[in-house]
Amino acid sequence: MRRTRSSRAAAPRRGDRHGRHGRLGRSSVVRPPLPPLDGRLDTFDLHVGSAVELLRSMWPDLRPVRIEIAAMPAHADPDGLPRWLVDREGQRIVLYRVPIERLMEPGHDDSAHRRVAIEGAVFRAAAQYIGREPWEMDPHHPED
Repeated sequence: MRRTRSSRAAAPRRGDRHGRHGRLGRSSVVRPPLPPLDGRLDTFDLHVGSAVELLRSMWPDLRPVRIEIAAMPAHADPDGLPRWLVDREGQRIVLYRVPIERLMEPGHDDSAHRRVAIEGAVFRAAAQYIGREPWEMDPHHPED
């Protein structure tokens, strides 16, 4: 028995909908799960980002400021190794990751103290940028 052209065109071809192994094709959205953010760089970026987001929501002066992260400063100050650079003219703050993470007090190098050190550096740098003391960064702080 011979098939006619009309019957061949009407029947769906298996290869159009299924892959060569008979399964539906996988969507491009399905990927293997990504590893959790547990590296120092990822954690540092996450802590800086959350602190900056909070500060920008409270202080409109900080919204146009670029917050950058660098590994180390190019030069040491006479006072020691800086943890950040404030550039008001360029509207930017540069946070130096290695000094912030490594120059903590001995015995305070666990994840909780590291987060406090990172967020503290962000708050102090932002306070220096807008000309305030770090404890004044709380919008509910009473004015003197």
